[in-house]
Amino acid sequence: MTAKYAVILAAGQGTRMKSKLYKVLHPVCGKPMVDHVLTQIEGNKMDQVVTVIGHGADKVKETLGKRTAYVMQKEQLGTGHAVLQAEQLLGGKDGITLIACGDTPLFTTQTFKELFEYHQQKGAVATVLTAVTDQPFGYGRIKRNNLGIVEKIVEQKDATAEEAAITEINTGVYCFDNKELFAALHQIKNDNAQGEYYLTDVMEIFKKQDKVIAAYKMKNFAESMGVNDRIALAQAARVMRKRINEKHMRNGVTLVDPATTYIDVDVTIGSDTVIEPGVLLKGKTVIGADCVIGAHSEIRDSVIHDGVHITSSLLENAQMEDGSNIGPYSHLRPEAQIGKHVHIGNFVEVKRAQIGENTKVGHLTYVGDATLGKNINVGCGCVFVNYDGKNKHQTHVGDYSFIGSASNLIAPLEVADHAYVAAGSTITNDVAARDMAIARGRQVNKKGYYDRYPCAQTAQEEENGND
Repeated sequence: MTAKYAVILAAGQGTRMKSKLYKVLHPVCGKPMVDHVLTQIEGNKMDQVVTVIGHGADKVKETLGKRTAYVMQKEQLGTGHAVLQAEQLLGGKDGITLIACGDTPLFTTQTFKELFEYHQQKGAVATVLTAVTDQPFGYGRIKRNNLGIVEKIVEQKDATAEEAAITEINTGVYCFDNKELFAALHQIKNDNAQGEYYLTDVMEIFKKQDKVIAAYKMKNFAESMGVNDRIALAQAARVMRKRINEKHMRNGVTLVDPATTYIDVDVTIGSDTVIEPGVLLKGKTVIGADCVIGAHSEIRDSVIHDGVHITSSLLENAQMEDGSNIGPYSHLRPEAQIGKHVHIGNFVEVKRAQIGENTKVGHLTYVGDATLGKNINVGCGCVFVNYDGKNKHQTHVGDYSFIGSASNLIAPLEVADHAYVAAGSTITNDVAARDMAIARGRQVNKKGYYDRYPCAQTAQEEENGND
């Protein structure tokens, strides 16, 4: 079987992005552009992938890790010069080399597969991936002879008026015979408007050598979109979102309004789940079947099991088990674990806490650094006081307990099974099983107290005036 290699060009700084973040690291639907490119290339079971890095080299390595080898382009002298840096790893090897750019996040595994196959079918030394567009400005043009054979690729800045009118463009993706590629790269020159070594110039070298040059015209021009500024970044994200949303709908997910639903590329969703308008699903979120994700909810890197109902709430690095529900306007912070059939009502915040099966935390409550058992009722306005100004402390509440409204549980604290905390209490000592804890001041009513203050006289005068 023919060996397959790939070179990803990711050395440019991307000055038009006007950003401290290097261009290829800008995210599209939750993943850096260069990661999208690598992921789709990996789908073709490559023998080796080499990424050419320069600006932001350490950050690119941190992002892609050991999935690829790396070579450094210290000077930005053009695409031909960039590919030549990979010779130290690929030079002399038999096989086919795919060249792709790290700022083209929309290419798919299928398109790369078709390009490989076409290249092999044609027995070509080089195959360029092309597309047709009515707005070719900025792209290299594919110049063919009267037989349709590729003569050369003309860069935008070097194109004549006649060449600039050509609508078939170079997508910047190629397949080459690996040995022939590196031999030709040593022959290209930089006598052009940019003073750069163009990768496309190897085509003329091959032509002079009477070697077969092929061009595979892809069906979907949108895949070829390169990102050079924030406008193109938003356009690429829009195309990607549409692709992602359609995939989920085909798999049995209802998106009430796909145009306002934002789903990152690594999110998974089970069938018969309903996603309402304005929802953001980010990171590596997993959502089960038969869920309802209510309008304007945001879920990041969380696991949502089957039959969960989320109403206008924010979840981050959290987990909700089967049949649980939350919201509206509640917040699960990192390491919140919500058990089966748990009810989290409105304006509740949970952080680094486990809440057991059938427990109810109705409204206006903060649960932090705590473990709650099953079948507990937590009343309105309770606070699990976990921080003493220096350290965080844990609270444990046992099964079938009752925490009355407006209670403060001061950690570290143990409330045993079947315990009862009276409303309005501030609990600082452990509560034993089947005990009731009351920690509040005794009510005292001062007779006639109201009449001793000036406001009482004003109120009396207003009352008399009304009479």
